[in-house]
Amino acid sequence: MTDPTPPTTEALRARVAAAFPSLRADLESLVRIPSVSNAAFDQAHVAASADAVAALLRDAGMPQVQILRAPLPGAGEGAPAVVAHRPGPDGAPTVLLYAHHDVQPPGDDSAWGTPPFEPTERDGRLYGRGAADDKAGVIAHVGALRVLADELGVGVTVFVEGEEEIGSPTFGAFLETYTELLRADVIVVADSSNWRVGVPGLTTSLRGLVDLEVEVAVLEHAVHSGMYGGPVLDALTLLSRLVATLHDDAGDVAVQGLVTAPDPTVDYDEASMRADAALVDGARLAGTGPLTARMWTRPAIAVIGIDAPSVARASNTITPRATAKISLRIAPGQDPAAAYAALESHLVDHAPFGARVTVRQGELGRPFQAPADSDAMRAARWAFEQAWATAPVDIGIGGSIPFIADLLEVYPDAAILVTGVEDPDSRAHGADESVHLGELERVVLAETLLLTRLAAGLPAGS
Repeated sequence: MTDPTPPTTEALRARVAAAFPSLRADLESLVRIPSVSNAAFDQAHVAASADAVAALLRDAGMPQVQILRAPLPGAGEGAPAVVAHRPGPDGAPTVLLYAHHDVQPPGDDSAWGTPPFEPTERDGRLYGRGAADDKAGVIAHVGALRVLADELGVGVTVFVEGEEEIGSPTFGAFLETYTELLRADVIVVADSSNWRVGVPGLTTSLRGLVDLEVEVAVLEHAVHSGMYGGPVLDALTLLSRLVATLHDDAGDVAVQGLVTAPDPTVDYDEASMRADAALVDGARLAGTGPLTARMWTRPAIAVIGIDAPSVARASNTITPRATAKISLRIAPGQDPAAAYAALESHLVDHAPFGARVTVRQGELGRPFQAPADSDAMRAARWAFEQAWATAPVDIGIGGSIPFIADLLEVYPDAAILVTGVEDPDSRAHGADESVHLGELERVVLAETLLLTRLAAGLPAGS
């Protein structure tokens, strides 16, 4: 039976500290599973990761635990997701806790200080692929459930996805299939970042995503560069000239028709930003205006891949065609389809030297803007301030979590809180990804406090 008097913050802090060594060991076990959801990797590891997460949730007192997959049109199914549920007392709200157990490919092992799937502590940080993104998010949920145990005063559903790192391709189908199973009053997404170590953040905005491939063709087939070089420019040169039109001389995006949201109320110190991004000495920053605006509330374009002959396989021929993959991050308030149309028109209209330009649409993800003063947000602010002894900063994230818009569409009355365990040194998706262990412990405490506040049904700050 639930105790009507919730435990104090200090009592919960002590419980979290006592539980943390075991939680750290569980995180290390998860990191050792190479659960890369990219189809080029062995998907048996993703299934093993789902099994491990399910076992952790059962151990955390969740009585109903399932591994589910979304059916795909025609045949097949999506990656394994873990869904666990524990009903709450009559009249209590239901909280959905989200994380994902799949990870990015490790990249070149030689770029890592230690093997990517062998968790290693250095200077208070745990290194390994998924240590921050997002297996630490899984552990945050598991930790809060363990600490509260039978004192959990809300209904809880835990949803740990298995394909977030490949764009959540069956997320919509999963929601459609399991709408009632995932229905909740408050949704906590543990897949974002804090302002810095020692200062928590609540993510109130996310940019959306548009990506595409653009092919530039100038010849039907390769020809001798000595015979035809001069009047015929190669496709890679033409592609480079086309890509260069995407930004003006200051580095601002030059595509017409893209939305810019209002500037954030906080800014990023340039020296810190340069260090956090590992910018090489002498490199100038692109764009104008506050750094946080350039990173959170304005569009940004990057070329993330090029198909053309490699240096090792180059021959003295004029390359007939070349393809680039372009990633466009769109500001809150921007419609992804309209952004894609604007970028496509720009690329076609700026075809260099009459080359044939072909554009192929990729992923479209909607941006997110949270209400800053909802009851759930006030409860989160209180919990974070208690856990860190300092008020959280409202932050935006330049990256995208497109499924949040899907959640809002299916559950329009739910309050969504975007939290996370990362910090500027986490290097999510890159080599030497890591989580700060002290911050992870505070995240577990903050989520524990948030659940007690939601269970109490008190206005935050009362």
